[in-house]
Amino acid sequence: MRAPARPGFALVAARELRWIRRDRSARFLLVGVPLIAFFILGLTFSSAVIRNLNTVVVDADGSAASRILVQSIAGAPGISLSARADDLTAAMKAIRSGKAISAVYIPANFERDLLAGRRPQVSLFYNTQFMTPGNAAAKALTDAINGGIAALKPEIPQVPATVGNLMIEQYVLTNPAFNYAQFLLRAVLPMVLHVVVAIGTCYAVGSEFRRRRFGTWLRCAGGSPLVALAGKLVPLLMILILQMVVVLMIIHGAYQVPFRGDAIMMAVAAFLLIGAYQGLAATLVMLVKDLPLGLSLTGIMVSPAFGYAGVGFPVFGMTTFAYDWGQILPLRWYMRILFDQAARGAPAADSAPAFAVLAGLAVLYLGLAWLRLASLRRRARDFRRTTPPPPPATAVESPRLHQAILHELRRVLSDRAVKGLMILAPLLYAAFYPQPYLGQTLRHIPIAVVDLDRTELSRSLIMNLDADEAVQVAVRADTLAEAQEALFRRQVFGIIEIPAGATRDFLKGDPARLPAHVDSAYFLVFSRQLQGILESAATVTLAAVSHDARSEGVGAQLVAVASPATILPVPLFNPTGGYASYVVPAAFVLILQQTLLMGTAMLSGVAFEAGGWQARRARTSAVAVLGHAIAHLLVYLPALLLFLVVLPRVYGFSALGRVPDLFLFAVTFILTTSLFGQAVGSWFKRRETPVLLFIATTLPQFFLVGLSWPVEAVPPILRGLGRVFPSEAAIDGLVRINQMGASLRDVLGDWTALIWLGAAYYLIAVLGTFLRRREVPLAA
Repeated sequence: MRAPARPGFALVAARELRWIRRDRSARFLLVGVPLIAFFILGLTFSSAVIRNLNTVVVDADGSAASRILVQSIAGAPGISLSARADDLTAAMKAIRSGKAISAVYIPANFERDLLAGRRPQVSLFYNTQFMTPGNAAAKALTDAINGGIAALKPEIPQVPATVGNLMIEQYVLTNPAFNYAQFLLRAVLPMVLHVVVAIGTCYAVGSEFRRRRFGTWLRCAGGSPLVALAGKLVPLLMILILQMVVVLMIIHGAYQVPFRGDAIMMAVAAFLLIGAYQGLAATLVMLVKDLPLGLSLTGIMVSPAFGYAGVGFPVFGMTTFAYDWGQILPLRWYMRILFDQAARGAPAADSAPAFAVLAGLAVLYLGLAWLRLASLRRRARDFRRTTPPPPPATAVESPRLHQAILHELRRVLSDRAVKGLMILAPLLYAAFYPQPYLGQTLRHIPIAVVDLDRTELSRSLIMNLDADEAVQVAVRADTLAEAQEALFRRQVFGIIEIPAGATRDFLKGDPARLPAHVDSAYFLVFSRQLQGILESAATVTLAAVSHDARSEGVGAQLVAVASPATILPVPLFNPTGGYASYVVPAAFVLILQQTLLMGTAMLSGVAFEAGGWQARRARTSAVAVLGHAIAHLLVYLPALLLFLVVLPRVYGFSALGRVPDLFLFAVTFILTTSLFGQAVGSWFKRRETPVLLFIATTLPQFFLVGLSWPVEAVPPILRGLGRVFPSEAAIDGLVRINQMGASLRDVLGDWTALIWLGAAYYLIAVLGTFLRRREVPLAA
C-alpha cells in the first residue's frame, strides 16, 4: 500500500497541476487564450508596410503641372487614389464617412503661380482622429507631392541661389526600416501575457474560495503559508514562462526582429514580471475572498497598464498622477528594460535601475500575498462557498416583458460581482483610463547637440532647436560618444551632429549635411522630435536664403528657388494631434462593450448556479431575452451619457455629433452587446467564465478596428473575425459621429451592421431555449 504523500511544496504543486489538467477554463485561459491572441496579433501585423490608404484629390487647376502632381500622388507607395472629387465639400464627406483617410487640394492657377515664382500652396487634409493611418498617409503624400514638384522644377525659371541648404540626414538607431508592426508586436504581446498572468493567478487562488477547499490547500502545505503560495504559483510560473518563450519565437523568430541586448537580464526580467503580477493578483483576490469580484478588480488593475507603461505615450509626457501610478506597475519597468535591451541595445548597466525596481516590486507583491495568506490561515476556517439551492418556482422568469426587465435590474443590483462589472467598472475606467494620455502632445523632447562647427550658423540652429515646441536641447556634448551615453541613460532621445565645415558648405551653395541620430524605439517620440528638427533646419535655411528680406521682391524669388511650392498640412478632427483625443474615445466604446459583455454573460452563470437548467431555460425565452436587453440598456444609460457626452467635454475632446444620431447609434450598440452577451452566456455554467474568456481579447479587438493599425493592413480573415464583436462597427461609427461630426447616413454601413448583429444574436440567444430542453433530462 502506497504511503500518503507528505505535506510540502511537491504535494501543493501536484495538486495544482491536477486542477489545471481537469479544469477546462484554467487550461483555456493559461494556454488557449494567449496562443489565440498571439496568433491574431501576429497575423494582424503581418503586413510590415502600410499600403492602400485611400486618398481623394481635388484638382481645381486642371493644368499639365497639376496632372503631373496627381500622377505622382497616384504612384506613391502606400497610397490608393480612390477618387477625384469636384470640390472640398465632397472630399471632406469622403473622409468623414470613412471612404478616404486623406485628401489633396491643388488650387486654381497652380501652374501659373508656380512658373511665376509665387510659391502656390497645395493643401493636404488628413484624418488625425485615426492617427496612425492618418499620419502615414500624410507622410506618404508629402513625399509624393515633393517628388512631383521636383519633377516640375526644371520648367521653373531659375534665380541663382546664394547659399545651400541644411540637409538633415536621418540615422535611425533602432528599427531603421520604420517597421511599425515590429514596434507594436514587441509592445503588445507582453501586454497580453501580463493580463493572462494576473487573471490566471487570480483564478487559481480565488477558486480556493469557491469550488475548491481553502483548508485542503493549506493542509497540503503542512500549514505553511509560504509553502502553500509557492506550490500554487510555481506551476503557473512555468506554464507562463513557456508562453513568454512563444512570444520571443514570434517576435525574433517569425518576424526576424533583431535582439540587441543582454539576454540573461531579459530572461530574469521575464521571471520577475510574472512573479510580480502573480503576487499582485493573489493579494487582490485574497483581500476580497471572492473569485468573481477578485477577477473584476484584477482586470480593472491590469487592463489599463499598457497606457501607464509609457509605450504608446511616453512617461515624460504624462500627468503627475499617471507618472506616479505607473511607478507601482511592474509592466512599466519591464517595458523599459525590454526596449532598452531588445530594441536599443543599451548597456546592461543602464537598465540596472529599472531592473532593481522590477525586482523590488516582485518581492513586495509576493510578500504582501504571503502576509495576506498568513492572516487568512490564522482564522482557521474554510472559505469554500456552496452553490445555493434552486429558487422556488415563483422565482422563474415571468413571460411578461416589464417583469423580466424588473427581475433583471434586481439581479444586477443585488450581485456585487455583476454590479462591480456593470456599474463600478465603467466609473473607475472613466477616471482611470485616460490619465496617461491627458498630456495630449509631446513637448520639449530632450535632445543632444554635438556642435563641431562652432559658427554663427550652428549657434542659430541650436537656438532654433531650443525654441521649437517639439524639442529641447538638454545636452551639449563634445563628442558623439558622449551624446550616445546620454541617449542610453534616457537623458535624451535624439542627437544632432553639426560637423566641422557645415557653414562653409552652406555658404558655398552646397548642401550642409547634418546627421540626426534619432531613436525610433518609441514611434511617437521619433516622429515628434524629427518634426522639430526638420522645422528648425527649414527656418534657418529660409532665413539665410532670403537674407531675412521681406516677402516681396528678390527675397521671395530666392525663397522660391529653394521651395517652389508649399505644402499646407491640415490635420482634421484632432487638429492638435492630441494622443488622448485619438485613443480615449475609441477606448471608451470598447470599455462599454467589454464591461457590459462580461456582466451580461456573468448573469447567465449566476442564474445557472442558482437554478440550474430550469433557470437558464427561462432566461432564454423570447420575452426574457428582450426584457434583459432593455434592462441592460437602462443600467448603461448613465455610462453612455458619461462616456459620450460628459467626459469628451471634460477632457477637451472634440464633440461634434448631433445628439439624435449619437443616441440612436449608441442605443443600438448597447442592445446588440447585451444580446451578444446573452447569446454566449447561455453556454456558461460558471459566473467567472466570461471574465476569463473576454478580458484578454480587449487589446486584439482594439487593433482590428483601424485606429491604431489601418484596416487596409489587416488580413481580410481577421477583419471578418473582428466583425463578430459589436465594437468593430461601434467604434468606427461612434467616433465618426461624435468626434468627426458625421451623420447617421454617413455611418449607415456601421449602423446596419450592428442591427444585423443584434438580430442574429437575439435568434441565437432564443434558440438556446430549445437546446436547453434537450439538456435538462441529462442534467437531472
